Amino acid sequence: MQYDIIVVGGSFAGLSAAMYAARARRKVLVIDAGEPRNRFAEHSHGFFGQDGREPAAILDEARRQLLAYPTAKVIAGRADQATVVNDGFEVRTADGEGFDTARLVLATGVRDILPDVPGLAAQWGRTVLHCPYCHGYEVAGGPLGVLATGPMSLHQAELISDWGDVTLFSNGLFEPDKEQALTLEKRKIRLEPAKVTELEDDADGGLVVRLDGNRSDSVRALFTAPRNEMVSPLAEQLGCAFNEGPLGRAIVVDDKQQTSVAGVFAAGDAARMMHNIAFAVSGGAMAGVAAHQSLVFG
Repeated sequence: MQYDIIVVGGSFAGLSAAMYAARARRKVLVIDAGEPRNRFAEHSHGFFGQDGREPAAILDEARRQLLAYPTAKVIAGRADQATVVNDGFEVRTADGEGFDTARLVLATGVRDILPDVPGLAAQWGRTVLHCPYCHGYEVAGGPLGVLATGPMSLHQAELISDWGDVTLFSNGLFEPDKEQALTLEKRKIRLEPAKVTELEDDADGGLVVRLDGNRSDSVRALFTAPRNEMVSPLAEQLGCAFNEGPLGRAIVVDDKQQTSVAGVFAAGDAARMMHNIAFAVSGGAMAGVAAHQSLVFG
């Protein structure tokens, strides 16, 4: 085998997994396409010891620290094929290069399928956000919005009302029933049923929400919960099991991040329903440790 462990994905989960493998003095290769999910955000919050730093700066430092270990290697590339070969795996990149490994860690992440609203994509990670724990504190204390992607958005609006005065823009997708209407009233959430036609910057750094009927509203930030999909086909190619969640699929893993395929581990956003950096790093650490221990104990 060329490598003991290959990690596909060099963001927070992947680098965490690789660090533990390298500290076990195993030959580890990280294949990284260089497109972390949070590349649209200027700052990262809530990650212990790194609060407020740029995500790219955290990753640059983590990569530098990983490469201080002589058995670790990182290459830029997109892994687009993985197959079982004898007692291990072969991973091939888009440029045709192949690598053999005894164990495989998939830290491949997900991509967000943004609501089709003009102006939204340009504001993603700035004034259009998904995680109040990651970004809510910085926009708290004023008018906030939730752009519905389905009935579950009611729960997102309930949660975000702890950070400010919330308007739930149902965008014509659903109408609350009697019980849901009482919940909105209890949490002092305003319902705006009209279709959202466009989002624009406002002069104060917030967001103007344009509505049907030539109306508009202003918020400091707009939260939404987009559906997501797997960035990489590798888990499916290998036959890994998936769970279906309200916003997309996740690779099934056990408490050691082992997938349904022996020797294949998964961590990060691709392997859990709740997403943030701290969760990704934790899952990556477990995947790296468990992959190493499986080499020792079989």
